[in-house]
Amino acid sequence: MRRRELGGGEVAWPAKANPLRALGHQGPRRVPDGDAEESVAKMRSYVLAKAARIPAPLRFRSPLALVRGSISRGNVCVAGDAFHPTTPELGQGGCAALKDGVVLARCLSEAFLADGAEHDPGYEAITAALEKYAEERRWRGIRLITAAYVVGFIQQSTNPVIKFLREKFLSGLLAKTMIAMADYDCGKL
Repeated sequence: MRRRELGGGEVAWPAKANPLRALGHQGPRRVPDGDAEESVAKMRSYVLAKAARIPAPLRFRSPLALVRGSISRGNVCVAGDAFHPTTPELGQGGCAALKDGVVLARCLSEAFLADGAEHDPGYEAITAALEKYAEERRWRGIRLITAAYVVGFIQQSTNPVIKFLREKFLSGLLAKTMIAMADYDCGKL
């Protein structure tokens, strides 16, 4: 974005490129400021203040939805958070999405390299590859969602009984569960 220095120590942004207007700021077009660095700092703080107010609720998907539901349909499938949204207790969101990508790439590459030669596999072969990916990752997604929910419930509970069990008995189990969720072999790509 180019800005223009005006007389009297003001900085003006072109009307179309004014980032304050893009964020819904209805104030004057001119940003009073003698120093362009200070203007950038004001802009940064304004953008961060606006971004902090954007609601981003955590979503829960029932693991039963994956048991009954469709992960792939035709030549379309879901992966990552669209497939298995989890709360951050396991720290596996990004890792699981990368593992989805590896398994999906492997399944598709097998369809493209069938019969030992590269070819256009056609709609049916791609559909079969996506279904293979879905079945291979379905139970892993169910385990991730369930483990994240249970670990989060136990870690965040204020119930005195749950707190007592967590502190006396469940802490080792929670640690083992969190480590077990990280252990998954995607196979060769």
